[in-house]
Amino acid sequence: MTRMTGPVHATFLVAAPDQPGLVARLAGFFYNIGLNIIDASNHSDVFTDEGPRFFMRLVVDLSGLSSPAAVDALGGSATRSAIEAAFRELAGALSARWSVDYSDHVPKMAILVTKDPACLYDLVLRQRAGELRCEIPLVISNHPTLEAVAESFRIPFFCLPITPETKREQERQVLHLLKKHHVDLVVLARYMQILSEEMLHEGPPVINIHHGFLPAFQGAKPYHQAHARGVKLIGATAHYATRDLDQGPIIEQDVARVNHQMGPEEMTRLGRDVERLVLSRAVRAHLERRVIVEGRRTVVF
Repeated sequence: MTRMTGPVHATFLVAAPDQPGLVARLAGFFYNIGLNIIDASNHSDVFTDEGPRFFMRLVVDLSGLSSPAAVDALGGSATRSAIEAAFRELAGALSARWSVDYSDHVPKMAILVTKDPACLYDLVLRQRAGELRCEIPLVISNHPTLEAVAESFRIPFFCLPITPETKREQERQVLHLLKKHHVDLVVLARYMQILSEEMLHEGPPVINIHHGFLPAFQGAKPYHQAHARGVKLIGATAHYATRDLDQGPIIEQDVARVNHQMGPEEMTRLGRDVERLVLSRAVRAHLERRVIVEGRRTVVF
């Protein structure tokens, strides 16, 4: 289990219509209650149909929360809920969307797999090495193939077979397990099933990995298709899953060069390397609260 050490930090993500003075007002909020901003990033996007949009990520040290200045500034109750209530008022004045997460909360991540072990191994090893700050309370699959992999890491494995006739009931079972284990994030690590709109609506956020720059080479044997076309680049895309298949907001992408000497098997091996890297980067960005979803796009700090 991952344990929190050191000072507790709060990470605020903000999206608002762009306007003069936003950085000063947001930074001033924490200055007025005596809290130190230890990291801040912001971006203004002028290429939107609705007008310029402003995005900001602020990481705040909560060590000063019990100081007399903080207690006084927050009306005598220097608590997290008091900070959130005060920040909600400021966000309302700015017409902003916002969220906050605390560093002493260790997210729980469920991994869904089918038969390919590559991404499962990579995510678990990175989590064990401390690269992904989360807990992995369970692995869920529609096949028993990877049960031994989960057991080797002492992660509970749940095999829930699925057919077109049982899809709805299987997803209910998946949702029950996610709620039972208080899962904050679901990762589709080559889970070869399409999630229903109900599943996506009722469950936590879902990150999926796709073999290529969407929407190229969809369907079976994508690397064989790429080989047949003589491509010079293969890639992978990690995105949030939505009801529109493979159209969710993109978090991370990367490519690898290939040439005419490579056969489908070698291209598959190289493609899997890219998939592992892209998926782990996307998961890490989400866990570190560096992603703001804006419509069909993301801003990744």
